[in-house]
Amino acid sequence: MTGDKPMPAPTIADRRERFRALHESVCFLIPNPWDVGSAVLLENLGFPALASTSAGFAWTRAKADGAASRDEVIDHLADLVAHTTVPINADYENAYAHAPADVAASVVAAAKSGIAGLSVEDNTGDAANPLYGFDEAVARVKAAADALKGTGVLLTARCEAILLGRPDGMAEVMRRLPAFAEVGADVLYAPGLREPDQIAAVVKAVAPKPVNLLVGWPSPLSVTDIEALGVRRISVGGALARAAYGGMLSVARDIIGAGSFKGFAGIEPSAAINGVFKGQAPQA
Repeated sequence: MTGDKPMPAPTIADRRERFRALHESVCFLIPNPWDVGSAVLLENLGFPALASTSAGFAWTRAKADGAASRDEVIDHLADLVAHTTVPINADYENAYAHAPADVAASVVAAAKSGIAGLSVEDNTGDAANPLYGFDEAVARVKAAADALKGTGVLLTARCEAILLGRPDGMAEVMRRLPAFAEVGADVLYAPGLREPDQIAAVVKAVAPKPVNLLVGWPSPLSVTDIEALGVRRISVGGALARAAYGGMLSVARDIIGAGSFKGFAGIEPSAAINGVFKGQAPQA
């Protein structure tokens, strides 16, 4: 008697190869779960890859964004990898290191978790001096790229100048991202880009390397619009976590403030969520 055998779980190498292939032609969505449960639910919806969120994860520890330690983050990444079958990209902040040699050691430590990619940003984490100098930022990306050679882990280099509200933010993005691409970054990313002409300019500046676009607000641009601008990857950062926490807080405020439970109308049925976690597709 013959029958269909379950497909073997993809290896770490398989996931890394698949993640790299996703960036080669079409635009794809990579949402950001904040814990294992949200990761499993998002994979069940059919997303081809997932990315961690530093903010969302930190909130699960009752910490502010940026306050989780490197060890906590690496344990979290290993947890996401262990409970999913799709490629996982890591929001790895500034690699929890300053000097290029320390960045290199840190990204190698993260790669051991089984992730398929990670991002390194040029935000120092110091409010008084939030952006690494140009030469230092480029040296940090080069150190990360060199350290990851041969691992299959995809390196995303981020310029935070727009997100930090710098008046020269766009100019700095256009200066830094091509330099990051030149020293080995596989994907380029400038969170805070919103205008189509800015997005198109960044895509052109780093071509043929792919660009990740963050959309964590009610953007007038659709996925089709963004793809037409040449973007290859769309992430949402901490927005899904904020949506989840925001929904919970809204209902809880009604309960404690107005004594009303009306906020529970339309929420996801327990059976649907349980169905996913039991390995069964939820009923439509």
